[in-house]
Amino acid sequence: QVQLVESGGGLVQPGGSLRLSCAASGSIFSIYAMGWYRQAQGKQRELVAAVTSGGSTNYVDSVKGRFTISRNGAKNTVYLQMNSLKPEDTAVYYCNSSPPRLGYWGQGTQVTVST
Repeated sequence: QVQLVESGGGLVQPGGSLRLSCAASGSIFSIYAMGWYRQAQGKQRELVAAVTSGGSTNYVDSVKGRFTISRNGAKNTVYLQMNSLKPEDTAVYYCNSSPPRLGYWGQGTQVTVST
Protein backbone atom coordinates (compact mmCIF):
# COMPACT_ATOMS: atom_id res chain seq x y z
CA GLN A 1 0.00 0.00 0.00
CA VAL A 2 1.31 3.42 -0.93
CA GLN A 3 1.88 5.94 1.82
CA LEU A 4 2.68 9.58 1.21
CA VAL A 5 4.32 11.64 3.96
CA GLU A 6 4.46 15.41 3.69
CA SER A 7 6.95 17.59 5.56
CA GLY A 8 8.52 21.03 5.50
CA GLY A 9 5.66 23.24 6.60
CA GLY A 10 5.86 25.89 9.26
CA LEU A 11 5.32 29.52 10.17
CA VAL A 12 6.82 32.07 7.82
CA GLN A 13 6.47 35.81 7.35
CA PRO A 14 4.92 37.24 4.19
CA GLY A 15 7.51 37.27 1.41
CA GLY A 16 9.32 34.29 2.86
CA SER A 17 9.98 30.85 1.42
CA LEU A 18 9.40 27.22 2.31
CA ARG A 19 10.20 23.94 0.62
CA LEU A 20 7.75 21.10 1.07
CA SER A 21 8.67 17.46 0.55
CA CYS A 22 6.49 14.44 -0.12
CA ALA A 23 8.05 11.02 0.31
CA ALA A 24 6.34 7.92 -1.05
CA SER A 25 6.68 4.42 0.29
CA GLY A 26 6.36 2.96 -3.18
CA SER A 27 7.61 3.78 -6.66
CA ILE A 28 4.52 5.56 -7.86
CA PHE A 29 6.13 8.64 -9.32
CA SER A 30 7.13 6.87 -12.50
CA ILE A 31 3.52 5.81 -13.01
CA TYR A 32 1.37 8.73 -11.96
CA ALA A 33 1.34 12.43 -12.33
CA MET A 34 1.74 13.92 -8.86
CA GLY A 35 0.21 17.00 -7.35
CA TRP A 36 0.33 19.29 -4.36
CA TYR A 37 -3.02 20.27 -2.95
CA ARG A 38 -4.00 22.66 -0.18
CA GLN A 39 -6.99 23.21 2.02
CA ALA A 40 -7.48 26.45 3.86
CA GLN A 41 -9.78 26.58 6.85
CA GLY A 42 -13.39 26.65 5.72
CA LYS A 43 -12.53 26.11 2.07
CA GLN A 44 -12.45 23.19 -0.32
CA ARG A 45 -9.23 21.40 -1.11
CA GLU A 46 -7.65 22.65 -4.32
CA LEU A 47 -4.92 21.47 -6.64
CA VAL A 48 -2.02 23.92 -6.48
CA ALA A 49 0.56 22.33 -8.76
CA ALA A 50 1.10 19.11 -10.67
CA VAL A 51 3.96 17.37 -12.43
CA THR A 52 3.68 14.50 -14.90
CA SER A 53 5.96 11.49 -15.02
CA GLY A 54 7.62 13.23 -17.98
CA GLY A 55 8.26 16.39 -16.01
CA SER A 56 5.60 18.69 -17.43
CA THR A 57 4.15 21.05 -14.85
CA ASN A 58 1.07 23.17 -14.34
CA TYR A 59 -0.03 25.56 -11.61
CA VAL A 60 -3.13 27.27 -10.36
CA ASP A 61 -3.06 30.92 -11.40
CA SER A 62 -2.67 32.21 -7.84
CA VAL A 63 0.77 30.59 -7.42
CA LYS A 64 2.23 30.91 -10.91
CA GLY A 65 5.67 32.49 -10.80
CA ARG A 66 5.98 31.86 -7.05
CA PHE A 67 5.75 28.07 -6.60
CA THR A 68 7.77 25.36 -8.33
CA ILE A 69 6.93 21.66 -8.26
CA SER A 70 9.60 19.06 -8.97
CA ARG A 71 10.11 15.34 -8.55
CA ASN A 72 13.03 13.02 -7.86
CA GLY A 73 12.16 9.52 -9.02
CA ALA A 74 15.27 7.98 -7.51
CA LYS A 75 14.24 9.25 -4.07
CA ASN A 76 10.48 8.75 -4.60
CA THR A 77 10.03 12.35 -3.51
CA VAL A 78 8.06 15.31 -4.83
CA TYR A 79 8.90 18.87 -3.79
CA LEU A 80 7.10 22.18 -3.73
CA GLN A 81 9.32 25.24 -3.53
CA MET A 82 7.22 28.17 -2.36
CA ASN A 83 8.59 31.70 -2.65
CA SER A 84 7.07 35.13 -2.05
CA LEU A 85 4.54 33.59 0.28
CA LYS A 86 1.34 35.48 1.04
CA PRO A 87 -1.10 35.20 3.96
CA GLU A 88 -3.63 33.67 1.55
CA ASP A 89 -1.23 30.73 1.03
CA THR A 90 -1.96 29.65 4.60
CA ALA A 91 -3.37 26.12 4.47
CA VAL A 92 -2.66 22.47 5.08
CA TYR A 93 -0.71 21.17 2.10
CA TYR A 94 -1.04 17.60 0.85
CA CYS A 95 0.48 15.60 -1.94
CA ASN A 96 -1.33 12.96 -3.94
CA SER A 97 -1.48 11.67 -7.46
CA SER A 98 -3.15 13.86 -10.04
CA PRO A 99 -6.02 13.18 -10.22
CA PRO A 100 -6.03 12.22 -6.54
CA ARG A 101 -6.65 8.73 -5.22
CA LEU A 102 -8.68 8.43 -2.05
CA GLY A 103 -6.33 6.01 -0.32
CA TYR A 104 -3.25 8.16 -0.88
CA TRP A 105 -4.16 11.15 1.30
CA GLY A 106 -1.66 11.70 4.10
CA GLN A 107 -1.74 13.95 7.15
CA GLY A 108 -0.53 17.00 5.28
CA THR A 109 1.77 19.73 6.50
CA GLN A 110 0.61 23.08 7.85
CA VAL A 111 1.85 26.25 6.21
CA THR A 112 1.10 29.50 8.01
CA VAL A 113 2.05 32.83 6.50
CA SER A 114 1.75 35.57 9.07
CA THR A 115 3.55 38.39 10.81
